[in-house]
Amino acid sequence: MNLRPFSDHRRGLFVSVDGPSGAGKSTIVHHLAQLLVSAGEDVHVTAEPSNGPIGVLCQELTDTVTGHALACLYAADRYHHIETEIRPYIEAGRMVISDRYIPSGLVMQRFDGIDPAFLWQLNAEAKRPDLAVILEADPDIISERLNERGPHNRFQGTPGSSHAEVHFYRQAIDRLIQAGFDVLRVDCNQRPAEQSAAVIRDRLLNFFAASSTG
Repeated sequence: MNLRPFSDHRRGLFVSVDGPSGAGKSTIVHHLAQLLVSAGEDVHVTAEPSNGPIGVLCQELTDTVTGHALACLYAADRYHHIETEIRPYIEAGRMVISDRYIPSGLVMQRFDGIDPAFLWQLNAEAKRPDLAVILEADPDIISERLNERGPHNRFQGTPGSSHAEVHFYRQAIDRLIQAGFDVLRVDCNQRPAEQSAAVIRDRLLNFFAASSTG
């Protein structure tokens, strides 16, 4: 593929990457950032929970705080993350990639039985990504991966969590599309991480091509 440089776009771009635990988000984000840098893009990679004070608190309390309190804490981290890191980098013209964002906020607290409508309203004022990437993978495959590496939090240790999380993400995707989000679904079942990252990179190339002719 003949890659046109990204440097001709005038503003920063915000891309979020979400998907079930074990789908390979962090690895794919790493490869995506490398591909974009090779294409001449100035990339800033971040994640949620963030490294800010509220994000650190989220990480410390995820296994002991539940329900509405934890959902509000994660939302607070998201809004703080936007104001202190995401928006400043976008305004500086950089490509910001976040490993987890609003879609995860619509999914993870579902394990605590929180109403999806409440989660939607909680995230309603958060900045929309220019492209919301949702990784999709077979729940049995990602369940095996989680068993091999061990759960990172209490949600992943719930029996049948992979099947439930995949189901919650499908519902979140429908809600995001209905709300007008630009959603890219990437099937990770048969692709290595590098190829999944290339699919996202190609979608961004098309995004800039459309912008330059618009």
